[in-house]
Amino acid sequence: MTTSKPSSPPDQPDTGSINSQEILEKFDRESVTRNVQSRLQRQLIAAIAIAYSLFHLYITFYPMPTLLQRAVHVAVGCALIFLVYPPAKSSSRSHIVWYDWLWFLAAFAGLAYLFVEYQDIMTVRGGIPNTADIVFSILTVVVVVEASRRITGWILPIFALLFLAYPFISHMDFMPHRLMTRPYDLGDIFGQLYVKTEGLYSTAIGASVSFIFLFILFGAFLARSGMGKLFNDLALALAGHKQGGPAKVAVISSGFMGSINGAAVANVVGTGAFTIPLMKKIGYHRNFAGAVEASASVGGQILPPIMGASAFIMAETTGVRYSTIALAALLPALLYYLGVMAQVHFRAGKRNLKGIPKADLPRVKEVLKARGHMLLPIVALVAFLANSVPVGFAAAYTIGLTVVVSWLRPETRMGWRAILEAMEDGAKQSLSVMAACAVVGIVIGVVNLTSFGTVMTSSIVTLGAGSLMLTLILTMLASMVLGMGLPSIPAYIITATMAAPALAAFDVPVLVAHMFVFYFGIFANITPPVALAAFAGAGIAGGDPMKTGFQALKLALAGFIVPFMFVYNPSMMMIDVSQAAVTAREFPLPPWWTILSVTVTSTIGVISLSAAVEGYFKTMMSPLLRVILAAGGLMLIIPELVTDVVGIVLVGIVLTLNVLMAKREQTARPAA
Repeated sequence: MTTSKPSSPPDQPDTGSINSQEILEKFDRESVTRNVQSRLQRQLIAAIAIAYSLFHLYITFYPMPTLLQRAVHVAVGCALIFLVYPPAKSSSRSHIVWYDWLWFLAAFAGLAYLFVEYQDIMTVRGGIPNTADIVFSILTVVVVVEASRRITGWILPIFALLFLAYPFISHMDFMPHRLMTRPYDLGDIFGQLYVKTEGLYSTAIGASVSFIFLFILFGAFLARSGMGKLFNDLALALAGHKQGGPAKVAVISSGFMGSINGAAVANVVGTGAFTIPLMKKIGYHRNFAGAVEASASVGGQILPPIMGASAFIMAETTGVRYSTIALAALLPALLYYLGVMAQVHFRAGKRNLKGIPKADLPRVKEVLKARGHMLLPIVALVAFLANSVPVGFAAAYTIGLTVVVSWLRPETRMGWRAILEAMEDGAKQSLSVMAACAVVGIVIGVVNLTSFGTVMTSSIVTLGAGSLMLTLILTMLASMVLGMGLPSIPAYIITATMAAPALAAFDVPVLVAHMFVFYFGIFANITPPVALAAFAGAGIAGGDPMKTGFQALKLALAGFIVPFMFVYNPSMMMIDVSQAAVTAREFPLPPWWTILSVTVTSTIGVISLSAAVEGYFKTMMSPLLRVILAAGGLMLIIPELVTDVVGIVLVGIVLTLNVLMAKREQTARPAA
């Protein structure tokens, strides 16, 4: 989803010197696209993309057989990738080379074969592949791997190919005993991937075709109506004049945009080209400025209502309703952003960094008058989901509502051209998700075919030695390693397949387990040594990539603690609160009191930790007070009555001393 640039305040620094596209292409393979010169070829690409969008809207209300509609989703998406994306960054981008037309035809060949043979595959052969099935399966796997390589880079395809190799060698003597399986032939392996819905056309692609595509399309319509400008201008109006205002603007606008588009690196570059120079102008260090943008953009993927579309994969995987997932994610996401905002605020106070003069900022009333009506589709989406409207229907309805609402003001009005461009944009923006879900289907297919997933789970449990905390730490590390260099959706799918089942041995609720691995899978984007979002922020800010990564890691501290909090106290996610009240406390409490107490104590705990990290509340703190404050904050996060009481006492003492010290310094300053 593209981000519209907000109207600039008069003193905004010139960002024209920042080569945003070059930085985006360096860290985000998805942005390396062709600029085709042939008008006929451009029109062909646009026509296929628009038809792709119309197809998804059509099957929302008139679905096809599951295997066929997923196959269409993959085949047409791959065909578009071969037209839009060059085979390498160094390749010519002005025209489509001859062999890409062969790839284009190969993508449709596998689809055509499935349509012709579908009835025989389903009824006559009962899903058991013949020779032709295997040939077209191999062709389709090759097409998917190459399409994924072009749009996501090498990491994910290599990962999938390593898994694909496993069933070929898993019976050989050199394999470790725990990883050995029975022999598998070509029919077993490629039949699993192609003629069943357990491989290339797995539940991951099912979520992509049924839900994710429509929400990406919804985001494209919002972008064409100026939603990005609304978010940026509204954030400027609300927070731009505050202490450290530009950094707070970055947190607010990037959080909202990240929730809608789910593309952390693109969000860093899109909004960071505006917010990072403003942060540097008022005095934030370039490494810190890049880190603020990175941590805020990555966090958008855990922020309801849309959560970067990953929530829909989670709903498909866990069987939990999307509305339940969004509600469960709300408090943890708010705590994460509270932690980032608090550190930004305390850093500004420590360095006496002021905001932008109000005279140079848009006013809330003016922003809402011009574009506030574009919030109505998002409100409607939440209302639809809260009232159990099927997710696909809700997305389709809000797309139509976005167009209608846009007509209320000239600044946002969408004509036929804008509608068609939004359909084209949405189709193109969906390609990376489609390719990632399809190639991850190879991993899912192999895990379903073999015992690899069970081995991975048992290994984590064995290493955990019966300790939930140790198992959580190992699961966290596994999720971060598996998520390095990957977009959030494939990162979640892989971690959910490999790591989440390990927590089931400790009776951790399925949604809690999946949310746990989801958090750490996406935070790999800001965790060195492979911190793509942080590196992109450093590129915009002109900072050091590794230092920016570690700054982003520090800003995201709450995000590394909150998942442990909701594992030990599921009431934070507003699920099973009655049971949580019994297990997390020494005596049962009413559900509403449990949620309220968790909210209050965790909020104070996160703010205290942020102050301890920055060494500042109202004035500077000594190292000893910082340690005591951090200990108190952590105790408030632990869901026990005793630790809450001790934490409140420690935090209260430290902050009271700090306030008194600040007053003493203020009184002494004039005398000096």
